[in-house]
Amino acid sequence: MNTSIPPRTGSAHREHRESALRRWLLHGLPRTDARTTGPHHDEAPGHRHAWWQVMCLTGVDYFSTLGYQPGIAALAAGALSPVATLLLVALTLLGALPTYRAVAEESPHGLGSLSMLEKLLPGWRGKLLVLSLLGFVATAFIVTITLSAADATAHVLHNPFVPEVLADMRVPVTLVLIAALGGVFLLGFSEAISVAVVLVAVYLVLNVVVVGVAVEHVLTEPRLVADWYGVLTAEHSSPLAMVAVSLYVMPKLALGLSGFETGVAVMPLVRGDVTRRIAGTKKLLTTAALVMSVFLIASSVATTVLIPAAEFAEGGGANGRALAYLAHAYLGDWFGTAYDLSTIAILWFAGASALAGLLNIVPRYLPRYGMAPDWSRATRPMVLVFTAVSFAITLFFDADVEAQGGAYATGVLALILSAAVAVTLSAWKRRRAAATAGFGAITALFSYAAVANVVERPDGLVIAAFFVAFIVAVSLVSRATRSTELRVTRVTLDDTARRYVNEAGEIHLVANEPNARDCAEYVGKTREAWELHRLRSGEGVLFLEVTVPDASEFAGELRVIGEERYGFRVLRMESTTVANAIAALLLYLRDETGKTPHVYFHWAAEGNPIGALLRYLVFGGGDIPPLTREVLRQAEPDPARRPLVHVG
Repeated sequence: MNTSIPPRTGSAHREHRESALRRWLLHGLPRTDARTTGPHHDEAPGHRHAWWQVMCLTGVDYFSTLGYQPGIAALAAGALSPVATLLLVALTLLGALPTYRAVAEESPHGLGSLSMLEKLLPGWRGKLLVLSLLGFVATAFIVTITLSAADATAHVLHNPFVPEVLADMRVPVTLVLIAALGGVFLLGFSEAISVAVVLVAVYLVLNVVVVGVAVEHVLTEPRLVADWYGVLTAEHSSPLAMVAVSLYVMPKLALGLSGFETGVAVMPLVRGDVTRRIAGTKKLLTTAALVMSVFLIASSVATTVLIPAAEFAEGGGANGRALAYLAHAYLGDWFGTAYDLSTIAILWFAGASALAGLLNIVPRYLPRYGMAPDWSRATRPMVLVFTAVSFAITLFFDADVEAQGGAYATGVLALILSAAVAVTLSAWKRRRAAATAGFGAITALFSYAAVANVVERPDGLVIAAFFVAFIVAVSLVSRATRSTELRVTRVTLDDTARRYVNEAGEIHLVANEPNARDCAEYVGKTREAWELHRLRSGEGVLFLEVTVPDASEFAGELRVIGEERYGFRVLRMESTTVANAIAALLLYLRDETGKTPHVYFHWAAEGNPIGALLRYLVFGGGDIPPLTREVLRQAEPDPARRPLVHVG
């Protein structure tokens, strides 16, 4: 007898495909127990590295800006580019570097200035500030991806060995590079340090050769220097005017400040204990800043003196690739091609560094606040989201390097300004007058740069505002939808509380909102328990009191303290919300004792239910009895095993 398997229906086939796709997308998603849903904890540290190796991971972002910074500086400042770059270097060494050395000392676990501000501004103020700053973080990192890919495209299309048919395909080539970057992360991104070390070493060596040869030509051709100086003095009447104009255009050069936030974010990768990690990170930041400063000054002088101004404009050979232009001009097309390939590789990897930063930031902050959907903890869905956003930004700016400079500078300056504010407030709280004054001056300088950049190029602020609005909206919706999770990472009872539970027999908990906590309050609550629920003190009644010190926190550990007041036994605890804490304790007592706990409430909720919901979401209170039951229902689907909630 022949048997056959009936063909799968279209609907079943679609469900199978959707299930397979979901499994693939959520591969690697950390699983959490529904009873202990809590904040994101950093994974166990992997291999640690020497500080100079970690510097290379930062350097793929920081040093890669040499690919486009000299060209953007020439477009912004013209003949004044070396003077403006010199001021930028001064701001780097005297402003950004001391600021982030202080951040490294106060936030040694890689959380950066955002974490400092969160601690300095507790509660909802700090969290809303962090959410807003995350919008600027997203702006800086997303535009790092798009700008780096666009500049890599410029190096590809301007290479003399590339067919001319590709000359008008700037946007498609950029999109292909971004898609390839996303594809690498979808397949799985492994250890990046070794790759970064090779890329940075090769790139810096090639830049030493190119810049060295270019500076030699500057020194041996005084006519070119005289021509440049003539244009400079003709355009600007005095050194004071040069400085004033340089300060005016300096915000456009802020791209040369990128990398500092990444430098503190990678601190956990530095080998050693906390003290050695801080010292190593300070060396990392200082060395990177000094190396970059030398390259910025030398490359600015060389490109301004040696390259005709018309070549920096759109369509010119030096547009977005000034040093590559010199490499081809003075060292030949073969060396120039090698330089192009190195630049393309490090620019592309800078996008990978930025994408990795985004993938680390989302689970570091948003899930801890309860402000991200559960799937945001998985890498692949977030890679698709960030890749799609990068596509949109690329199309919006037509893959133009110079056009994206404003958005990039907005993100970079906002991050550095937040760091300056954080270390200034920290110094002020510690009553360190000299440090407060110094960092306050740095904050004022970066405030000017940030405001000037936004005024002249508001497109960066528009993009950042979009990211801020999107992040805040998604965060608040996610917080509301996740509000009925247990939100407790762990439950512990002190010895007194455990003894009360063990001696109680049947577990009857009477919920009491702690007010005066005097004898009259407990006597009145005991009378209410008898009148509403017919509970006698001999039935092992325990009073249960929950206080909410900070309702902005999403989850935390629940510590239950037992104490006796006026002859009544009380279990006292602090939590982010009342209802969720009561539900978590009930489930814990059920599992520990094997008994079904009972909790008793007095129905006192009157008024607008929407107001009660808002009080629950914002202050952790609200309509406690039905919320407690709802949390229990979601955490324990079996009614037979669910603790009982009584309302009188």
